[in-house]
Amino acid sequence: MSFDFKHVLVTGAAGFIGFHLSLKLLKQGYTVSGLDNMTPYYDVNLKKARLNQLTAFENFSFHPVDLVDRPRLDALFSGQPIEVVVNLAAQAGVRYSLTNPHAYVDSNLIGFVNLLESCRHHQVRHLVFASSSSVYGANTHMPFSVHHNVDHPVSLYAATKKANELMAHTYSHLYNLKCTGLRFFTVYGPWGRPDMALFLFTRAILADEPIQVFNHGKMKRDFTYIDDIVEGVCRIMKTLPKPSPHWSGDHPDPGTSYAPYRIYNIGNNQPVELNEFIRVIETCLGKTAKKIMMDMQPGDVPATYADIDDLIRDVGFRPETPLTVGINRFLEWYRSYYGI
Repeated sequence: MSFDFKHVLVTGAAGFIGFHLSLKLLKQGYTVSGLDNMTPYYDVNLKKARLNQLTAFENFSFHPVDLVDRPRLDALFSGQPIEVVVNLAAQAGVRYSLTNPHAYVDSNLIGFVNLLESCRHHQVRHLVFASSSSVYGANTHMPFSVHHNVDHPVSLYAATKKANELMAHTYSHLYNLKCTGLRFFTVYGPWGRPDMALFLFTRAILADEPIQVFNHGKMKRDFTYIDDIVEGVCRIMKTLPKPSPHWSGDHPDPGTSYAPYRIYNIGNNQPVELNEFIRVIETCLGKTAKKIMMDMQPGDVPATYADIDDLIRDVGFRPETPLTVGINRFLEWYRSYYGI
């Protein structure tokens, strides 16, 4: 069911995906309230540079609020009629969760329930929240489908994202809060996160430094370009989830519900081996990487591959940006931003 709205709250607005989503919505004329706690997980100057792009729009307001801060979060919701919330605020990263678990509990669990409570008490019409392909964990049946069981996460980050899905479903069941969870698959592109592979590899190759290649480059990832992610999110925002008339407690479908709750994958539907990913970067840069072959790291999975049939059927969208095109756009931005 499609519906119209004017005012959107984007949490994590200074982050990679939050910035790109906010920018697109602002250009389309929506009023966007951006929330971010500006955590120093990576270079805050990059976040400030993103924000500078957004604050140039009259229809954007920035709120330096942490989701853990319940009084300030409630004040934000009380001060304006927010119709749609897109939650992109989270402590990201699989490897970081191995050494800093409490950061994930605070942001991804406590912060998320605070957001659910705000949405519930302020009559938000649609909560769209970021989940992750990491929730598939130990699953090996490919491609990953939202209708598969995902009860075997292999990192705390993945467990918190699975928990978000469960928490959202509970609020959908109890309070009729319309919730849609989006499992993103390895997002890349301009203004990306410095802890992600494309950023790390580009920086190292240009500096003639070696890159660490985990699982000896045999891992496969469903690399998804940022514009495709944002287009998918925008379409989902306008599509209110409805209870599934076919849902049965005898054979419960994880991807749908008797409540107004849905889960979607947003991925490129074309997994690429890490060695091939590196080869494309080398070709685009015109430089060869110095590689240190490493074993698989704890918390990583050997492959991700998105089944996007539900996304195509319900919102008519299929991510299609070729890897070479996306990497070239990132490199063009990287050279410009860092003056290379």
